[in-house]
Formats: sequence, structure tokens, C-alpha cells
Amino acid sequence: MTNEKELSENMPEDKQSQNDVISSKSVGKELDFDEMILETQKRVWASLKKGYEYSGVIDDSDKFLRKHVFSKLNMVVLYVDLVGSTTMTLEMPSEKIAIIIGSFAQEMAAVIRHHHGYVLKFVGDSVIGYFDAEENDVSASENATNCAKSMISVIHKGINPILNQYDYPDLMVKIGVDHGQNIIVRYGADVKQSHVDIIGPAMNIASKIQGMAKPDQILIGSDVYERLNSDSQKNFSHVVWNKDEWKYRSRLTGEIYKIYEFKG
Repeated sequence: MTNEKELSENMPEDKQSQNDVISSKSVGKELDFDEMILETQKRVWASLKKGYEYSGVIDDSDKFLRKHVFSKLNMVVLYVDLVGSTTMTLEMPSEKIAIIIGSFAQEMAAVIRHHHGYVLKFVGDSVIGYFDAEENDVSASENATNCAKSMISVIHKGINPILNQYDYPDLMVKIGVDHGQNIIVRYGADVKQSHVDIIGPAMNIASKIQGMAKPDQILIGSDVYERLNSDSQKNFSHVVWNKDEWKYRSRLTGEIYKIYEFKG
């Protein structure tokens, strides 16, 4: 893993240029966001109007994890959490809450898959995704941050306009992203049925970062930031914490781990 002392502001020009070249080659064709938003609106409308249930999808994550069980892999982890769900549960019928949260979770999962990531799990009103960074950590970092930006766009342009038609409150999210090595674990001897999961520093820190985010804010760790190309880095700014708001330190340097906010 790249040492945190090599953050992009101090990164040699040739290293940053290498990131730019790798990123330009690996992101792939641009996604059709207009089509994505239109399909989101159709599904959310059908859920609210007709009780539409999302069709099942191939569990690519489960296959990937079982293939690499007990392996240590570099990955970019993304946590997205729905803001204000507790208030909604107190003010809206439970069946409507279930539809809204279910639709939110499925749409966020769809965005993750669109950006070449895996959906690890749904936890209440949160979705956890990850991006394989073993072969190309630059591409994985770009995909994860672009995914986070797309999530907010899908909510604002796809989900909320439909909710507004039913006088439901707008949805907002908090997103945290981090990069690092994690280990894939299996809880049991059954190769096909025992639960598989991911544990490791990046999982923990991504969760902590998400918890520090404000509504509709994207925060990323410096281990993600330093892997972005120079154009992407321009859209992020270093977060300066007040007093002891953020206490977590770099696993490599022992210094306070830097967090960056999307400003684009």
C-alpha cells in the first residue's frame, strides 16, 4: 500500500501522471446517467403505486467472496446511509417506510453494480459496497468515488421527484469511502452455505468516515484520495476537524488520518 507520506500534494509528478494514465485506460465507457435515472423513476413509481417488488439479481458478491475466502485483498469500501429514517418511521405508515427504504437500498445497489462494484450487504437503512482493487487500485478508487457521486444524483433526480408526487419527504444520504486491505472470512465449515463477510481496517474506517459525513456529503480517506487522478483530486478538499472530532490515525504513519470532502 502507498505510504500516506506520499499524498498527492507531495507525490512526485511521474507518480501522479501514472495514476492519470491508469485511470484514463481503466474507467471504461461513460455510463448513460439519463437512462439510469429514468429507470430509477419507473421502478420507484411502480413500488409506490403498485407495490412493485424488485426482481432478484445474481449474487456476484457472494460468488466473489467464496472464491477468495480467507484471502487478504485490497479493496475500496463504500458505506451509504439514509438520513432521517428514524423520523420517517414515526411519521409515515410502516408499509410505506418499507417500500421507500427497500427502493432506496435496491437503487443504491444498482448504482454500485453500474460502477463495477459489489454489494456486500444491506444493514437497516444502509448499503455497503466494495470495489476490487487487487489489480488496479486507481480504477477501483475512481469507480468508487464516481459511484458515490452517482448515488446522490440518482436520489436527487430519480428518487426524490417521485416521492414528491406523493408528498413524501426528500431522501438524503451520508457516504464514506476508504481503501485498504481486508480479509474475507467464512463463519462455518460449509463451503457453499456458511456466511461469508469482510473484515479489516478499510471496512471499519469507511464506516467511521460515513458517520462523520453531513447530509448529502461524500467523504473519502486519503488512501482513496491519493489514488485518484489529478482532475478528480481537484474536486476534493482536505477536511480540517475541530479539536477531537476525528481521532483515527494512519495505520502506516501514526499521524491523524486525512479525510477529504467532495466539493465538485
